[in-house]
Amino acid sequence: MSRLPLPQLTFDNEFFWTSGADGVLRIQECGDCKSLIHPPQPVCRYCQGHNLGPRELSGRAVLSAFTVNERFSIPGLPAPYVVAQVAVEEDPRVRLTTNIIDCDPDELELGRVVEVVFEQNDDVWLPLFKPTAEHETAPLPEDEIAPQDFGKFVRPMLTTDKFEDAAAITGIGASKLGRRLMVSPLSLTIEACEAAIADAGLTLADIDGLSTYPAMDAMGMGEGGCTVLEGALGIRPTWINGGMDTFGPGGSVIAAVMAVATGMARHVLCFRTLWEATFNQLMKEGKASPPGGARVNSWQAPFGATSAAHTLALNAQRHFHRYGTTKETLGWIALNQRANAQLNPTAIYRDPMTMEDYLNARPITSPFGLYDCDVPCDGAVAVVVSAVDAAADAPKKPVYFEAVGTQIIERTDWDQTTLTHEPQVLGQAAHLWTRTSLRPDDIDVAELYDGFTFNCLSWLEALGFCGIGEAKDFLDGGAAIARDGVIPLNTHGGQLSHGRTHGMGLMHEAVVQLRGEAGERQVKDARTAVVSSGGLTPSGVLILRTES
Repeated sequence: MSRLPLPQLTFDNEFFWTSGADGVLRIQECGDCKSLIHPPQPVCRYCQGHNLGPRELSGRAVLSAFTVNERFSIPGLPAPYVVAQVAVEEDPRVRLTTNIIDCDPDELELGRVVEVVFEQNDDVWLPLFKPTAEHETAPLPEDEIAPQDFGKFVRPMLTTDKFEDAAAITGIGASKLGRRLMVSPLSLTIEACEAAIADAGLTLADIDGLSTYPAMDAMGMGEGGCTVLEGALGIRPTWINGGMDTFGPGGSVIAAVMAVATGMARHVLCFRTLWEATFNQLMKEGKASPPGGARVNSWQAPFGATSAAHTLALNAQRHFHRYGTTKETLGWIALNQRANAQLNPTAIYRDPMTMEDYLNARPITSPFGLYDCDVPCDGAVAVVVSAVDAAADAPKKPVYFEAVGTQIIERTDWDQTTLTHEPQVLGQAAHLWTRTSLRPDDIDVAELYDGFTFNCLSWLEALGFCGIGEAKDFLDGGAAIARDGVIPLNTHGGQLSHGRTHGMGLMHEAVVQLRGEAGERQVKDARTAVVSSGGLTPSGVLILRTES
């Protein structure tokens, strides 16, 4: 059976996907500076030249990362299989997502030299790789920017005034949260929005802005955005915002602050809705269908890299290899989130969990097991961002914005970017600290994106709560991230145990903590919180505080 999905052939990429017809690997080259460019582009990212065309390569590469997929399958490629990244011999900056074949996965190691083997599927020749017969090894590719050097690329502030000072969070709300609620996603959105507006002491008539992420309804990822919500509520906003090309789910809040700072709106309602659990159930019942078809515009999916788990697993493996990180290191994050969830009545997973439970969980894609992955669920979260002068009259204690981190420094490609950390973390974290006089020691609570345990580890190191490569020692035993530790982490249970709310649940919990409303899980005297969002999308990070 042929593999599905297959890549969509276009004017730009056809040479790559069909080059195997004569057994030769071809990558786009800049004729001016001789750099290899992948994926193909109309301009060279290194010299901005336009003299581009295919170049024939040796087909040899270095195995730079791999994960053994146990959980997912695609037609024609049943699990288990190896998803890998290989750095091509002629220019190791180019890394191809592929499969390693004709070998025992247990015998693979980073640095093995591999060679291309083409697999024909219809009119596509997929470049797969196998170890060379000589068992050769070669150096791993180097970082384009070393993890500790991202701060050197941060642009300085353009003004002494910060837009962050113009706004505050005055209201928060959440819908019911659960697995397979089997209700309309729009009903969840409205439930959360009504709660947030009431919490802010406002009425629907006060809302003059709407902001969301990702503003679509696909695979249970939303209700349809601002247009659908406005149609239901009948309001007349002066400003709206929505889309995936922003600073992760928290980008909706950052955009709202900008709208308030520029006078486009006074009270912006930000919202995020997930109904993945119900959508997956409807697919099982034949009542819903996934988008797309037999062809995809993806450089990863044809090789069975269909989940963010695969991409992050590759980065995690390189972190393990370089810094000595272990699976137990990730386990302390999962155990911390579960311990916090036990004190949160809205959390989906509240049963106690031990390290043995974590290590013995069903494997997903190495090094990730079941408890390294967040919990698909149904639910919505809403936040009201108001002008700072209006916040003074809010019935609840306002939560103010201290700083945001948004600068994109590394590449946004999923397989061409940072080697050892989650992409889109190191740059944004470095940018954050240039917009505030606060330092990591000044932060009381950290609500950090944890679609997977490794997301959290990446943010902890990037934000400076421990040094780059030092998470193994920092996390050992879990004391440093406990509610009474160095930096209390994901105090509501995070997405790993509370439920996958794509970052907005973290924002909600930060406000709860800063208001002092967290009950048994309250961090004493919490006055500052850092909140991050984004898992492989362009990400964002914010510092919130209690005092204006």
